[in-house]
Amino acid sequence: MKPTVWLTSYPKSGNTWFRALLSNLDPTRDEPAAINALDSTDSIASSRGRFDNHLLVDSSLLAFDEIDDLRPALYRHLAADTYQDPFDPESHYPVRFVKTHDGYTYTRNGEPIMGGAAAAAGALLFVRDPRDVAPSLANHQSCTIDEAITMMGEPSYCFCGQTRALANQLRQQLLGWSGYAASWLDQRDVPVHLVRYEDMHHAALLTLRGALHFAGWPVDDATIERAVRFAAMDELQRQEADTGFGEAPQTRSGKTTRFFRRGVAGGWRDELTRDQIGRIERDHAEMMERLGYRPATKEDFEHVDQQAR
Repeated sequence: MKPTVWLTSYPKSGNTWFRALLSNLDPTRDEPAAINALDSTDSIASSRGRFDNHLLVDSSLLAFDEIDDLRPALYRHLAADTYQDPFDPESHYPVRFVKTHDGYTYTRNGEPIMGGAAAAAGALLFVRDPRDVAPSLANHQSCTIDEAITMMGEPSYCFCGQTRALANQLRQQLLGWSGYAASWLDQRDVPVHLVRYEDMHHAALLTLRGALHFAGWPVDDATIERAVRFAAMDELQRQEADTGFGEAPQTRSGKTTRFFRRGVAGGWRDELTRDQIGRIERDHAEMMERLGYRPATKEDFEHVDQQAR
């Protein structure tokens, strides 16, 4: 049976970029995959349509907690309902990758909402320096950087958790930037492989090879190197400029903004103020240290001051 691996991340941490890399591993491909046809993964775990269609329940009639009570059964069912032949001719991918922004949380009865070991063989956890997440999240949520920093420090903040309108996805409990990473790293139901956004930039071959090895998918280095070229950030940005991107965010006025905004590591030095850097580092000091993100240095602050002039 084809194994399921979660692609899990706090928003704006490289999940979509990794999906583009996966899509470009197709051995029959001779040009970059179209960003609006990334065929390497199943739909996002929080898809409302997937929930309704498989459970034959109208989720719009249920409260958030009632939906969460049913989600473990859905994910166990979907993990079992895969091709018996992992190299089925309809799919080039021997692993079922599923994107999620859900923190590793539990139902009212103490059951893992993501279904535990019966729903997935493992998880790739994508993390990114929270100082880089903040401006990217602000762009995605059409808010200020200060508002994004507040979201990142708020354990109760959710995606699609509003009650005034029906979102096309189910509620996703983000748990704050630190809480999100801790929830996946500290659970013991499924093994987790950590993928740092910065390593995807600076050691793409090694990082992608390690992630694929964890997922049980051996791929030769030449194929990986081609995928890295085909999914280069400037190529993704070019495609988005030419065709748009279906997952791109919209402003509060309905205008679409860029999804692949800068795609750099360490860009926070150009975008944040001293106060914003301080807020993030105070909120997330323990997890930043755990994940290898050092506090800002004197040189960093000098650069920030130069940008502010």
